[in-house]
Amino acid sequence: MEKNQTRRDFIKTSAAGIAAAGAFSFVPHSVFAANEQINVAVIGIRGQGGSHIDGFGEIENVRVKTIVDVDENLFADRVTEIEEKFGYTPATEHDMRRVFDDPEIDAVTFAVPNHWHALGTIWAAQAGKHVYVEKPSCHSVWEGRQMVHAARENGVLVQVGFQNRSRLNTRAAIEFLRDGGIGEVYMARGLCFKPRGGIGRYPDGPMEPGEKFALTVDSDNFMPPYTSEYLDDVHYDLWVGPAAMRPFNRNRFHYNWHWQWEYGNGDTGNQGPHQLDIGRWGLGRDDDPVRITSSGGTFVYDSAQETPNTQTTLFEYADGTIFEFATRGLPTNPDGEIKIGNIFYGSEGRLEMDAGGNWKTFFGHGDEPGPNSDNISAEESDALQLVGTGSSGHYGNFIAAVRSGKRDDLTCDVEEGHRSSCLAHLGNISYRLGREVRFDGPKEKFVGDEDANRMLRRTTYREPYVVPDLS
Repeated sequence: MEKNQTRRDFIKTSAAGIAAAGAFSFVPHSVFAANEQINVAVIGIRGQGGSHIDGFGEIENVRVKTIVDVDENLFADRVTEIEEKFGYTPATEHDMRRVFDDPEIDAVTFAVPNHWHALGTIWAAQAGKHVYVEKPSCHSVWEGRQMVHAARENGVLVQVGFQNRSRLNTRAAIEFLRDGGIGEVYMARGLCFKPRGGIGRYPDGPMEPGEKFALTVDSDNFMPPYTSEYLDDVHYDLWVGPAAMRPFNRNRFHYNWHWQWEYGNGDTGNQGPHQLDIGRWGLGRDDDPVRITSSGGTFVYDSAQETPNTQTTLFEYADGTIFEFATRGLPTNPDGEIKIGNIFYGSEGRLEMDAGGNWKTFFGHGDEPGPNSDNISAEESDALQLVGTGSSGHYGNFIAAVRSGKRDDLTCDVEEGHRSSCLAHLGNISYRLGREVRFDGPKEKFVGDEDANRMLRRTTYREPYVVPDLS
């Protein structure tokens, strides 16, 4: 960079040749001053994307410069919200590649369907953008590894949206386990007992005007009327992206894509990754399980859902440590007080944690109560604080790391997020095969199992949406 040339001017000059179709050149980023504005593009603005807009928009000296979605029907409300909350008008784009072209954009966030996580992150990294990507980090084991390669090769930071990594309560629980608070931890459970309705069955194509969904889904996942007029403003080819092209169907679009293998990973790969991450973290596992068994099914509802609404997965590590994970979408009882959360079992007692990071401990056969998240001392609190977390949590940690340029400042770097996300994929592979599988973690391959190895990645990618092999 020439003397007297600003960082922004340097980036503009360097980025001039970035291509639109994914063959991006690397734009180096320097450290950002504390009062220097960081421009963010939020990609995927329905559902969790709204949380990204609010979370990043509230951080001082961060501007949501551009919002991106293939469904242009969503723009008007989001633009109005940003204007009212933050006092400025963002740009809108339907094609994420446009923001990779924009030298003013410093970081991008992804709240898009799982099948877009890898390719979007890789393209962004190749364009020199830092990335915050939702969980699971990837749609498959192989794609997740390519994301790690892209981050490292292009010198950018990639944070995975495991928010508990930046929560004080959760960090205190992990520290308590590390210090032998419940003795020797030999087993953990992850619970995803999240109520789910049926999604029904629908013909391909748009809805007729006035037509209603036959079955209700979760109240927070309202489905718009997919009439022909609505679909006129949907860029469906971009939505399908790397997946095989199929006709539009309301059960293969907003939110319900979670329950189709082509795009999602079921609730084991939706809510589940949060608890899988905490379980792996609490057990202190930086290795992968060696034996995985998963079973279950899709019960009660007659619907187009491909993924199970009831699933139990058992992960066994090389030293015999057990991690059990259960998904239940139908009416069920909690385990103790936990429906979504984690339970750790030790030689002296157990620790129970809910989805918000609140935890309690119980000791001996009499379940005597012990330390909990309500009595963390001020000294412990100060010791557990991390860069940039504060009131802005995981989002703030990402921005602080972008400012410092230090990967170690991230609470959930892409490698960490990849390992936790892989647990969901390994469990689903066992479930879909209907049998036990054995895994070689260092090679990220199944042992002597061609059928399982074929499921580590998508067989065919649709041009031009091809996840590159960066190994």
